[in-house]
Amino acid sequence: MGRKEYGRYGKHSRRDRRKKKGGIISTVILIVAICVFAFSAFQLYKIFNGYHKGESEYDDLVKLAVTEDKGEQENGTDDQDGSRFSVDFDALRQINPDVVAWIRFDEPAVINYPVVQGSDNSEYLSKTFKGYDNTVGTIFVNAYNHADFNDRNTIIYGHYMYNGTMFNELEQYHEKSFWEKYPSFYIYTPDGNVATYQIYSVGVVKDTSEGYTYQFADDAAFASFLEATKASSLYDTGVEVGNDSQIVTLSTCTREGNDDRTIVHGVRVNVQPAGE
Repeated sequence: MGRKEYGRYGKHSRRDRRKKKGGIISTVILIVAICVFAFSAFQLYKIFNGYHKGESEYDDLVKLAVTEDKGEQENGTDDQDGSRFSVDFDALRQINPDVVAWIRFDEPAVINYPVVQGSDNSEYLSKTFKGYDNTVGTIFVNAYNHADFNDRNTIIYGHYMYNGTMFNELEQYHEKSFWEKYPSFYIYTPDGNVATYQIYSVGVVKDTSEGYTYQFADDAAFASFLEATKASSLYDTGVEVGNDSQIVTLSTCTREGNDDRTIVHGVRVNVQPAGE
């Protein structure tokens, strides 16, 4: 009888040990799951907090440096959006001497930012205009272009931010109907002028596309570039470009986040003093 009881208690002991072991494993799994959740939540907080800080910084720069008068001009005419717009580059230089321009669209109106030029094309990928580490970065000119926008093709890069800021809204130009409503953008420069660029091509291309060429051996090479950019366009704009054209190319990633890029080419059609 004692032997049977010993066997019975031994079975219970093994069962208890299995239950205890199973409980420990469940607890470990639970702790790991909580840690993963906490880490993911922290990463999401960092991302959205970064978005918020970046957006707030650029909103503050607009308030600091931009003057916009939406009233009727003295000669009775208005800009396309009915406003006069000017930029205080002296105020911007006090914050960041790398500033070379300001870019603005009528729509998408969110594209309203200072433009810098760094020592290379990685400097401003994760650094804001004020110099803070942030994934929003800064809109910047290709480091190997001249800063005066007088090259045959000047490239401007900006991030595709999922909160709709920076160059995210260039995606709207994938639709011809949007381009038909808002075919132009504006580059303000420290010399007090504003240049109007009419968009002649919008494409989704690889990051090795000919559309990123910024140096040309001769007129024939530039003509080849112009033909390639028109051929890669999602639709025909009918805008004329020639060997005397000066182009600004806007580049950002696509929603898929692979090697594809949204690339918008504008040809300069007018230069005048800002605010007139």
